[in-house]
Amino acid sequence: MFTRESPSRGAGSPHVLGFWDKPTGSCQYLVWDEATKQAALIDVVQEFDPRAAVSRHHAAAWALEQISARGLTLAWILDTHPHADHLMASAWLRARTGVPNGIGERVIDIARLWEGLYHLPGAFDPAADFDHLFADGQTFALGDLPVRVMLHSGHTLGSVSYVVGDAAFVHDTFMQPDVGTSRADFPGGNSSELYDSLMSVLSLPDETRVFVGHDYGTKDRDDPEWESTVAQQRAANAHVGGGISRADFRALRDARDATLPLPERILHALQVNLRAGRMPEPEADGNVYLKIPTNVFTDKFKDPTA
Repeated sequence: MFTRESPSRGAGSPHVLGFWDKPTGSCQYLVWDEATKQAALIDVVQEFDPRAAVSRHHAAAWALEQISARGLTLAWILDTHPHADHLMASAWLRARTGVPNGIGERVIDIARLWEGLYHLPGAFDPAADFDHLFADGQTFALGDLPVRVMLHSGHTLGSVSYVVGDAAFVHDTFMQPDVGTSRADFPGGNSSELYDSLMSVLSLPDETRVFVGHDYGTKDRDDPEWESTVAQQRAANAHVGGGISRADFRALRDARDATLPLPERILHALQVNLRAGRMPEPEADGNVYLKIPTNVFTDKFKDPTA
C-alpha cells in the first residue's frame, strides 16, 4: 500500500493518512483528531476488476486495521460523490462497523439522472443507503474538530468537499498543481460550475492543506502525490494558477475533456455507488448482475487502433 502521512499542525488540525489505489489512481484518506482519536474515512475504494467483474475490499480492510493499530475510533464513513472510476466501500464499512456513512444531498439528483441512463426507474434510494445526506454549508464534528461541507459541483451535479479544521478534501476539483484540474464532461458535469468550485476552494485560507481525489504521476515524477496548499494551487496550478478567467478555463477544460474516453469502470461503478457501494440484490440463481447500457456514450468512443 503506497501511503503518505500529513501530521497535525496542532489544535484545530487533523492528522491525515493518505493511501493510494494504483489501478484507478484514487486517493483515499484516514483522518483523525489527535485530541480525541475520533477518525473518519473518506473516499475508500472497493477494488473491482472489470474484466472478471470481481470485487474485493482490501483497502477498506487495511484501513480498519490502521484504525485499530493506531488506537483510533471510527466515527464517520464519508464519500465526496458517486465515483465514476472506482466502486466505493461505504456500504461494506458501514455493515462491519455500524458507523454512519454520508455523502452530499444532491446525490438524489445524480441518482435520478442515472436511473434514466440505466433504465432502472426507482432502483436507487440514497436516503436508505446513506445515513447522512449533507447540505451545502452543513457542519458536524470529528471529535473536537469542526467539519464543514461545501457543495463543489462541476465534476458531478452534487460533489461535496469536507473541510476538516485546516484540511480540505476537495475530491475531483483540483488535481496536483503540476497537473491542473479534473474533468467536467460526465452526465451532469459542467465546466462553468467546476470553475466556481475551484474558486471556492481558493477562497479558503492560504495555509489550508488541499487533499485531492486522484493522482496518476507525471512524466517528471513517478510517485503519486495528493497534498498541496491553497496558496500553492492559486499560484501554480497548471489550469487556473495566476488568475485565469472563466472563459479561458472553460475553453481549456472543454477541449481537453473532448479527447478523453470514459473511465473503464464508470458503467459498472455508478449503479453500485448510488447504492453506497452495495451490489444489486442477487437474482434467483444466487448471482449478482450489473446492467450495462450500450451505445449511449458514442461520443466518448476512442478507437485505440486509430
